[in-house]
Amino acid sequence: MCQSTEIMDKNFNFAQAEGRIYAQWEKSGLFTPDPDSPGQPFVIVIPPPNVTGNLHMGHALDNTLQDILIRYHRMKGDNTLWVPGTDHAGIATQAVVERALAREGIKREDLGRQKFVERVWQWKKEYGGNIVRQLRRLGASCDWSRERFTLDEGLSKAVREVFVRLYEEDLIYLGDYIINWCPHCRTALADIEVEHQDQADSLYYIRYRAEGSRESLVVATTRPETMFGDTAVAVHPADERFKAYIGQQVTIPLTSKSIPVIGDEYVDLEFGTGALKVTPAHDPNDFQIGLRHSLPQVTCIDLEGILTEAAGRYHGRERFEARAAIISDLEKEELLVKVEPLTHAVGVCYRCRTVIEPLISKQWFVRTAPLAKVASEAVKEGKTSFIPAQWEKTYFDWMDNIRDWCISRQLWWGHRIPAWYCQSCGRTVVARVDPDKCPHCSGPLEQDPDVLDTWFSSGLWPFSTLGWPDETKDLARYYPTTVLVTGFDIIFFWVARMMMMSLKMMGQAPFRTVVLHPLVRDAQGQKMSKSKGNVIDPLGVIDLYGADAFRFTLASQAGQSRDLKLATSRVAGYGKFVNKIWNAARFTLANLSDEILSEPREPVSLPDRWIRTRLDETAAECRAYLEAFAFDRLAGTVYHFIWDEFCDWYLELIKPILFGPDPAAIMAVRQNLLTSLAVILKLLHPIMPFVTEEIWSKIPGRTGCLMTKAYPGGQKPREDSRALEQIGFLMDITRAVRSARADFRVPPSEKLTARIKTEDPDLLKVLAEYSPLLVRLMGVQEIAQAEPEAQKPREAAFSVLSWGEVWIPLAGHIDLKVEKARLTKEAEQLRKDIGQANGKLANPDYVAKAPPEVVEETRERLSDLEKRLSAVGRSLETLASMS
Repeated sequence: MCQSTEIMDKNFNFAQAEGRIYAQWEKSGLFTPDPDSPGQPFVIVIPPPNVTGNLHMGHALDNTLQDILIRYHRMKGDNTLWVPGTDHAGIATQAVVERALAREGIKREDLGRQKFVERVWQWKKEYGGNIVRQLRRLGASCDWSRERFTLDEGLSKAVREVFVRLYEEDLIYLGDYIINWCPHCRTALADIEVEHQDQADSLYYIRYRAEGSRESLVVATTRPETMFGDTAVAVHPADERFKAYIGQQVTIPLTSKSIPVIGDEYVDLEFGTGALKVTPAHDPNDFQIGLRHSLPQVTCIDLEGILTEAAGRYHGRERFEARAAIISDLEKEELLVKVEPLTHAVGVCYRCRTVIEPLISKQWFVRTAPLAKVASEAVKEGKTSFIPAQWEKTYFDWMDNIRDWCISRQLWWGHRIPAWYCQSCGRTVVARVDPDKCPHCSGPLEQDPDVLDTWFSSGLWPFSTLGWPDETKDLARYYPTTVLVTGFDIIFFWVARMMMMSLKMMGQAPFRTVVLHPLVRDAQGQKMSKSKGNVIDPLGVIDLYGADAFRFTLASQAGQSRDLKLATSRVAGYGKFVNKIWNAARFTLANLSDEILSEPREPVSLPDRWIRTRLDETAAECRAYLEAFAFDRLAGTVYHFIWDEFCDWYLELIKPILFGPDPAAIMAVRQNLLTSLAVILKLLHPIMPFVTEEIWSKIPGRTGCLMTKAYPGGQKPREDSRALEQIGFLMDITRAVRSARADFRVPPSEKLTARIKTEDPDLLKVLAEYSPLLVRLMGVQEIAQAEPEAQKPREAAFSVLSWGEVWIPLAGHIDLKVEKARLTKEAEQLRKDIGQANGKLANPDYVAKAPPEVVEETRERLSDLEKRLSAVGRSLETLASMS
């Protein structure tokens, strides 16, 4: 199925190959595991992208890392399952369809609920598969036969079962509570769906006059429009300034309404004036104060952000428009003491960016404290671990301070809440199967109009996708899953909820390891956004450079930092790496013969012994990095081995043998060359699946797909320290000469010489054999052994190594005085730049207030400057030894 005998083109034609190769993989059924097959289960459930979505950089990174793991474990022989799927994305999908209707001049209310939902399903059928097709372009080797959707029949059954069970255990309840309300989306939001952004605002100091007195309390607030919902003014009971006021009445400004002054320890003595207006219906903290003091709850802003009748003459005005009018009237009545500028965090809707309005509303909630306790213990006991481990603290902090989760949303698209209200006896009925009448009085029922928060269904993803609540073969074989790969930004949205729900329903944590990757930024470290014009389209990048170069770029930067800075120039660079591999394969296959053995031979020549030893070492390192989820180190290791060692050294070292007169030596090198290429393709396949599969298909005698072959490094590495030392000796000489040329800016046209001083006779034999090659590679005039009694020339650069010394005479190639002046000037400028960078980083205001990406850039620049200064210092020391 994956075999080809075509002659290799000059370059890898990824545009032609990728679709063909993926179709072959999918047709072969190799993505679909059999639960009855042997092997340790290795299971990942894909973080389900929104059905409305197109592939963005976050998806690309997320799924590249997952695919690397999946392909590695498949090659390892594990029973490997990657479950794909999409999320119905309640608010986002409903908004997309409503916009489409608006273009037709239709509102959803015109259609009615049933026809609107039918319209959304129609939209999903037409456009909902875009993201899935795009994941295939990335090379994602998911089991598409097990693809799920959070609103499909099986998952809907799971959602209802969980809701009913939690309700029966009093872990889901209906209650009046302060919630986050988006006036634009017209729905409640959970706490973590509210994003906080710094906003320049004003702090208004307003006078509340005391009844029966000429005195007054001055209250500081950012939201004067909510004062019509005030039901008290609170002061700290220990605050000597206000003790005498506790129990008295004050008048709400611009009204005749009186409210009490109360004492509560929540009040911050240092903020504002130390007196706090209490608005239980419009602030979550005030809501809690109100409960403690049995204060009334007065709603002065409605669901559309309009002031209610409680606001008197401001009734009917939009909240921010009303604010301006209120401030004007306060000034006229001399009730506005002063206004101060204030920058503070304001909660906005994560979807539309509208400022959130806290409101009291009847909503459905999950009682999260008992669920969170168990989920925290699972991590503390090591049942689930986070990589990087520092995110565990973030997880615990959130779990320890969790509030009940508002799960009802005022939408039509989603899992409708399985609760009905009896129109006769008023009781609430929660059921697994839709009831036709009240089980208590046989009266008529009306279903709750709301739907569940999207994160409720995605919180069940690890077990619902495997068939729960039915006892399926997949559930028995593949739960719990092995690894979750996701961004750190959804620890609260998704990871924590899966932990809580899975432990409650399954009694086991949903995954053993949570791997949290960085967020993809632009090359300057800025967040990508359409408004900035810095969004990079993954599909556009794949079109230009191919999926392999793109995947390798993402893996190479997927370290343990918070940000991944992506530049298309880097992708282009790894595109050259793809062609480097391709050309190495062309060279290999062009030099094969029909007599090549099917089984590898034991290497004989020094280059063969060296490369096979380094291959074994590299394979062991790659395995270790894959097991540790160190994707960046994996990519760096395989890149430098292939480019620096296999291509730049091994292929050059073997050419004298390959094109030499000895048939037996030629055959041995050909065999080892082919063996080495095969191992390299296997090592690289998880990151670069397309080009490796294409090359594999062109190797004579190879059968089946590369993706099914055993990953190297499972055996004990061969040990040949002498081969490593001898080739390392040649590399040392090369590095020394190139370093001297770079440090002293000797142009390539100047032919240097090198003298090698060592007492090791074996190394001298290696030097004699390979010095013609080194002369050609380095562009030098001569490389020769220094006589035992010889002394280093005065005007020479030198390197002291474990086996001896390398001398590079520079007389006639550089002017010592000019070079010393240049290096001294460069060192002075570097010290100046280092001082400036250190000064910035030593300034607490800079570190605290500058954007994090700017601070990190300064740290990186400082590190680079220090390295450059060290190199210049070494060059100056060398010059001093020449004087």
